Amino acid sequence: MPDSQPQHPHSPGNDSTSESAALLLCGAKLTDGRIVDVRLDNGRIEAVGTAGSLTAHAKRVDLVGYVLLPAPAEPHIHGDTALSAETEGPVSYDGPDVQRRATEAALLQLGHGATAQRAHVRIGDVQGLGPMEAVLQARRSLRGLTDLRTVAMPRLLTGLAGADGLSMLRDAVKMGASAVGGCPDLDPDPTGYVEAVLEVAAEHGCAVDLHTDGGDPARLGRIATMTGGLRPGVTIGPCGGLGRLPREVAARTADQLAAAGVTVVCLPQGGCAGVDRRGTAPVRLLRAAGVRVAAGSGALRDVANPVGRGDPLEAAYLLASRYGLRPEEAYDCVSGAARAALGLPEVRVEAGFPAELIAVRGDELAGALSLAYSRVVVHWGRVVARTSAVREYCDSAALDLPRQGRAGKPQEGGGGGRR
Repeated sequence: MPDSQPQHPHSPGNDSTSESAALLLCGAKLTDGRIVDVRLDNGRIEAVGTAGSLTAHAKRVDLVGYVLLPAPAEPHIHGDTALSAETEGPVSYDGPDVQRRATEAALLQLGHGATAQRAHVRIGDVQGLGPMEAVLQARRSLRGLTDLRTVAMPRLLTGLAGADGLSMLRDAVKMGASAVGGCPDLDPDPTGYVEAVLEVAAEHGCAVDLHTDGGDPARLGRIATMTGGLRPGVTIGPCGGLGRLPREVAARTADQLAAAGVTVVCLPQGGCAGVDRRGTAPVRLLRAAGVRVAAGSGALRDVANPVGRGDPLEAAYLLASRYGLRPEEAYDCVSGAARAALGLPEVRVEAGFPAELIAVRGDELAGALSLAYSRVVVHWGRVVARTSAVREYCDSAALDLPRQGRAGKPQEGGGGGRR
């Protein structure tokens, strides 16, 4: 599959950019309280040392006052419909319109910190494969900035009406879709739908990502039985209905999902067009059962959620503030667990790990999730996005209030990464 693996800007075969220069991140704070310098080279973390201990002929980024974290990943967005809430009349699925929306949405989420993203794209009906081709084109245009992946989502897969959907699903994988999925709840034969998706996944060795409300425990149990042990992996979500079930029923279902190795992606910021009902999966119950739980954004300012922000740090904030996770657990849902759901390697702020990082202004993780205004995003070892916020108060000179100003803004010497 041509687009199923990360496409790094400096990897062999990509002549659009030159070899990456070394980068030194200076004075960043880690979650364990250490103040460190971090040297990046060739897309990886080369060294981590106490502040001032690393020297290198490298570009420098001053991160004093920032917490340095593994970058978030976005496991659940809808790039084909993103940013369409204010469209007059029906949403346009013309190729250029979809590509523009998908590109703008991906850049918006990159600015929030998501250096890898999975977009769920509808195929079939009158649009055919056009939206998939448009999002894949957006992926190619964003190479080097963010790793944008796609899930092909046919409307129907069973019976005579589903024959075209099944054919298009296979074609979408050949075009470059990195995962197959869709909404079995909307097919007259949900079990048959899942069987068809699994058949195509087995043929092409690709991941599975299914939309389901999760309100039917028997159906979730069948999904767990059918998909248990499948590689490269099975993800379901948003499973808000699972939280509406009696606790003992939800607990039994969670045990089945854990035994099958199924990842659940919840959407704490709202729903999406793939399911009709709102609600967030019971994240604490699922985690207690051993289910890997990741968190996504869902709808990004489309008809399903016209105010969707697409911000992974907001998702983590909500998991901590509303659903009882510790800040470290909440952030793992949008970073470590989300990366694993996408089949990406683990990231730690340690030598040898991928240089996929985000620096957020703050003195600790909880504070960073609370405010999260200023951010510096690193993908494949270079700064690809930054957001700088300045807060000022009127007539505040006599109060000696804390002030974020130009002196605290990260500065990159000797040239800068793409912004």
